[in-house]
Amino acid sequence: MKTRGARFMVLAVVLFAAAALLMWFGQGEEALSASKRPSVEFPRRLRAEEKTRAQSRRTWVVPTPDARPQGASDPLLAALPRGKGKTAVVLEANALRHSPIGELLLECLYRDGGKQLQQLKERTGIDPLTDLDRLAITDEGLVLSGNFGKAKTDELLGQHGRSSYGDSARIYEPPTERLLADGGVGRGGGPTLATWRNQMVVVSRDRNGARDVIDRVEGRGPQEPPVLSETATYGEVYGVIATRTLAKVLPPDQREIAEQLVRAAGAVELHVDARGDVALVADVKGEDAQSVTDLGKSLGGALALARMRAQSQGQEDVAKLLDFARVLPDGEAFRLEMALPLDVLKEQLAFCREPVPEAAAGDGGVERL
Repeated sequence: MKTRGARFMVLAVVLFAAAALLMWFGQGEEALSASKRPSVEFPRRLRAEEKTRAQSRRTWVVPTPDARPQGASDPLLAALPRGKGKTAVVLEANALRHSPIGELLLECLYRDGGKQLQQLKERTGIDPLTDLDRLAITDEGLVLSGNFGKAKTDELLGQHGRSSYGDSARIYEPPTERLLADGGVGRGGGPTLATWRNQMVVVSRDRNGARDVIDRVEGRGPQEPPVLSETATYGEVYGVIATRTLAKVLPPDQREIAEQLVRAAGAVELHVDARGDVALVADVKGEDAQSVTDLGKSLGGALALARMRAQSQGQEDVAKLLDFARVLPDGEAFRLEMALPLDVLKEQLAFCREPVPEAAAGDGGVERL
């Protein structure tokens, strides 16, 4: 879980850094002319179908002791962390599965004829292609929403301690010890899992973290608004990444930039439209315009050098990533708009149409990505 999350954060850092580079250098000779830019619709606000989607997800009314009328809410949004300085990125798994890039990724998963997906379904009772609706990655863990009524949770977590919690949740704590194949006893541990009303699965570092998520859903604890509001749920991927989280994945020799990043802005808001060519918008805001300006200059200089290196080493894909992007500076903020043409993605994923290597076939048939 940590590895996948780190890879995602690294991608976010690259995109954010590309924005700063283009702010200072990308509007010159190396940027694509307007006539050569791909015609892409960038996500900027809720579309009509996304408003309908958001309204349909208001399915949970928090019980109150005095039975006062209460507005319905989206359980997944309610589960997200509260307050400033938090990270939460939501993937619309079902929408992505039916998008062009989702179809490309499915070609990779089905290189073995779908054997591993079928094995996963038989073992867990969950079909990720139909039962999973959304996946939220936070700095506390994972939250999955969907239809998990057929999940074999008790069977899979037989050695976990089980306990009911709150109004509609069950928490599964990992054992402190586990039985080994040779009959010995090994060290247990691992993440704590929780389920809520067959609609949500929570993966947390410990019991308290899982309880915190359930408390937020069921209306207990701090009443701060979630880090993501309903009006920000547009695109197939959307979320807020705290700059302190981004700073942690920068290499040690970029410590100065990392410190500038944290000083200049509290978070970066991301939205990705994957209905055709992949279009990304990243909004970077700060209270101090000079800090944002200084950060842009520092990142711009570092990445300009990186871009020249990529070109000299024949890494055209890296240069192309910057070519299909532009930045709109606005005082104490700037917005990155970046497009990745579907043709480029098809080229990168062309290997998925090739036969499965024999070495991989004996391991379930799917090449590890």
